[in-house]
Amino acid sequence: MTESPSSSSPVPDAPADKAGAASAKPKPAAVEEQPFERFVPDLLLPAIARECCNYGGPAPELSFLQGPMPVVGSNCWMVKGELPGARRFWLCFTAADIQSSKTVALAEAGAEPSLLESFLIDERKMSLALLVSRLVQRLNGQKWLGPN
Repeated sequence: MTESPSSSSPVPDAPADKAGAASAKPKPAAVEEQPFERFVPDLLLPAIARECCNYGGPAPELSFLQGPMPVVGSNCWMVKGELPGARRFWLCFTAADIQSSKTVALAEAGAEPSLLESFLIDERKMSLALLVSRLVQRLNGQKWLGPN
């Protein structure tokens, strides 16, 4: 008995198949893999502003700078924000990396921040969406955004 050409015997890869696999486009890098100095001002700041507005609040005035961390004074990278009524917040990064340790500080009008809160300490992989949603959630928890 002879096998028919449609049998399930293995067929070596044809050269055309290998050429097709080699020309497959590499997966684009995740936005979080961008350099920190571009990620924060180009992606994080606009995303925070949009999400604050989505919660019904005003867009905060945001800046990205390196300087003394509120309360403790150690040098860090930070997103500093101000909402109407002189309410201020700081999202601090201990290193120029979104995976680094992070803290949040808040201050009502006329007051200085007096407490640093650990921020996203249990997360294994940091993402733009996670940073934005948790920060805005924290601001909303203060009743600083929209009708509460």
